Amino acid sequence: MGVLVILAFWLPGLVVGFALRLRGWLLAGGAPALTFGTVALGALVLGKLGIAWTMLSVVLWTLVLAVVVGAITWLVRRKVSADAETAEEAPKRTLGEHLLIAGGVVMGMAVGAFTYWRGIGYRLDTINQDWDAPFHGNAIRWISEHHNSLPSSLAPTANLPGKLDYFYPNTYHAFLAPMLDNFAAMPQLLNLAVFGVLLAWPLGIAAFALSWRLPPLAVAAAAAVSTWFTAYPYDSLWRGPLWPFIAGVTLLPAALALVRKIFTDRGLTGPLAVAIALAGLVGLHTSLAFIVVVYALTLILAMVFKLEPINWKAQALPLIATVVIAVLAVVPIALPALAPVAGVTAAQWPEFASPAEGFGQVLLFSPANGFPQWFLGLAAFTGIVLLVRNRVLLWLVASYAVFGAVYAACASLNNDFVNTITGPFYNDAWRIATLLSLAGSVAVGYFVWTVATKLTARFENRVGAARAAFVVPVAIGLVVVAVLGVLGKGAYLGRNSSRLAFTNKEADTVRRGERDAYQWLAQHAKGSVVMNDRIDGSVWMYALAGVKPAEWQFYGAPDDSPARVLTLHLKEMATDSKARKAVDTLGIKYVIFGKGTVRPEMQRSPGIDDLDDYPEIARKVYENPDATIYELIKPGDGNQRWP
Repeated sequence: MGVLVILAFWLPGLVVGFALRLRGWLLAGGAPALTFGTVALGALVLGKLGIAWTMLSVVLWTLVLAVVVGAITWLVRRKVSADAETAEEAPKRTLGEHLLIAGGVVMGMAVGAFTYWRGIGYRLDTINQDWDAPFHGNAIRWISEHHNSLPSSLAPTANLPGKLDYFYPNTYHAFLAPMLDNFAAMPQLLNLAVFGVLLAWPLGIAAFALSWRLPPLAVAAAAAVSTWFTAYPYDSLWRGPLWPFIAGVTLLPAALALVRKIFTDRGLTGPLAVAIALAGLVGLHTSLAFIVVVYALTLILAMVFKLEPINWKAQALPLIATVVIAVLAVVPIALPALAPVAGVTAAQWPEFASPAEGFGQVLLFSPANGFPQWFLGLAAFTGIVLLVRNRVLLWLVASYAVFGAVYAACASLNNDFVNTITGPFYNDAWRIATLLSLAGSVAVGYFVWTVATKLTARFENRVGAARAAFVVPVAIGLVVVAVLGVLGKGAYLGRNSSRLAFTNKEADTVRRGERDAYQWLAQHAKGSVVMNDRIDGSVWMYALAGVKPAEWQFYGAPDDSPARVLTLHLKEMATDSKARKAVDTLGIKYVIFGKGTVRPEMQRSPGIDDLDDYPEIARKVYENPDATIYELIKPGDGNQRWP
């Protein structure tokens, strides 16, 4: 059933994309972006209408959206004359060119999938041990069990029950929720979703490069190396992990490929496809809206200065329609994000580089890394130079320069201006670092194509014009990619899988014995809230076993909440009326204390630490080397359970 999780990345988008008259590589590459756009819009519409978020409702919503956009596209197309509908004819590709591109995509997919598979220890039930992982798991299960697709419904999982304006972008969680326990259990679901992301990236790169007129060899090479970069996707898959954000970054090339349709078609295929894709990006993470603005501004400037050809008169309607439809699709999804904006922009991370080091990392496409990816980075930088020299995709190069400058500033400086421009990204340079790999992949592809064509020109008289047109440059290109892979010690697979293994392992936060204890609680707690330590693996127990914790996340509950009272004073329950009231309010029957901690330097919760020393209020009912479970006893009666 696990393969269905991966297929789910494409199936809804293929249905909607086909209805929009998308075909070929653009349909295949753009389908995941359309899938998440379909989910983002559906979560909002169905949530507002009070319709339960289930597998059936998602399927029906997908079909309804496909019919609506398909009908609109068909009606508008009928009104556009046949000779004026297409502003630019796409070049016809030969079977050999399609096979070449497919080979590059498969290579990129294989490297990405095997790197992750090795990084998680060849086990789909491996759990990421870092800070954000249990929140995402809890959110997925909450939507799955409560069938409410609105972001505000997740407030309890953030220890904020009753907060009606709570917001966290939940498209990623809404997408996975109907599949939980139907297609895969929680650990497997989370890991399979990452495989889906890694498979979508090379295909999106290929769709982007092909849509923006790069030669097939450059397209294939770009897709092949797209999963070699450390900053994206791997660093944000072990650190955080930033699953929704990374999924959004993954969809960027596909969304930009769909933008090309606005240039080549006078109908509404492009505007509708772009609007749906943008809804998906913003629904995955609101900060993606600011990234899209950078790409939009650089592309508009390129058109204004005639660096990207466009017939303004012929394409005026699609351009205007794109803006209008995109605003209508995106604003309702992004508007609730204004509620927590202060908390997002106030986040701070320590600087870890000097300005010179930051720019050096950008030039070598190795941000947030002590040791550069020398050979891949030099090839990418050379490709950037060649793109500029030949005036190809200058808007993409300009976007890379903007993101690179912002990254270098965020990694090395701490002032009001830097904090303002990096605020939407939690002032986190690692997040901004992920944005360099798109330009890096395309640049390497262009570098490979340039080397291959230059060398082919020298041997054209010896090999003949027919072979020089395809076979020889492809062979040289394969050699160049192979050399880069060898110099990178196997496409940097060892380096990247080792970084993934930092947090994707059995240790640290939630250990195997703790997971067994959660299953015991699932059998005995019977839906009641379980008191737990906020810094151990027990914040995972709802995601993994459906057991509701008092402390839902590592940040801890608010100061005035019952959970916070018990975190500090549970051991004083016999004499502290506030503690007894908190137990009653939450309905606490069991307490769990795990050996794993998310950060070793953090203090354990004083209210439940050393409960063995308080037999008058708690008796041990379960124990293994990694976790202990206590049952509360009513004060004054050693035989009566509490409450």
